[in-house]
Amino acid sequence: MSFHLPKIYPITDTTLSALSHAEQVKRLIAGGATFIQLREKSSSVRAFCTDAAEAISIARSVGANVIINDRVDVALALGADGVHLGQADMPVTAARRLLGDDAIIGFSTHNIEQVKAALNLPINYLAFGPIFPTQSKRSPDPVAGLDALGIIKSLNGRLPVVAIGGIDRSNVVGVWSAGADSAAIISAIVAEPAQIARNVRDFLALTRVQQY
Repeated sequence: MSFHLPKIYPITDTTLSALSHAEQVKRLIAGGATFIQLREKSSSVRAFCTDAAEAISIARSVGANVIINDRVDVALALGADGVHLGQADMPVTAARRLLGDDAIIGFSTHNIEQVKAALNLPINYLAFGPIFPTQSKRSPDPVAGLDALGIIKSLNGRLPVVAIGGIDRSNVVGVWSAGADSAAIISAIVAEPAQIARNVRDFLALTRVQQY
């Protein structure tokens, strides 16, 4: 699938925001987001499917992409644009067979060895982190740091690299400068639910500053 990976890549979180995925997507799109991941770690599959279906419908109406974290079955059932998979999730090759060639598949890596192993997988982008300490995961992997991004970019010429973990307005420009094509952001965008649209706009403004 041909898709544009924007420099800002928001990820929803119902616990942090106290909002449904659909409402978060509505606010993220209002701020200018075009590519969003739905990340659900606590609700039932039934409840998540209902919420995610509405979120996908909202995104489709404006041409935005929505992918599902971990759950290939949910992505397949709802016709999402793709999935984001971690090291312990369904193997990428199996997910690709189920979802087809047009699906967007992202894959998380946390060290250089995992990056090297992922380079020949049928994925559309490579996520790497945590770049900084993060509160969004209960048991985060060791902090990788900015220097690793440059190494990964030099190893990998084909795949866009998405940095994740502890990224906020104070450090995002440094993340891009270090080699990341995109920054995946959770807390710094959705933890203040009333400010979600404004937070996205503020990050997007930094992408314009970084271009000069």
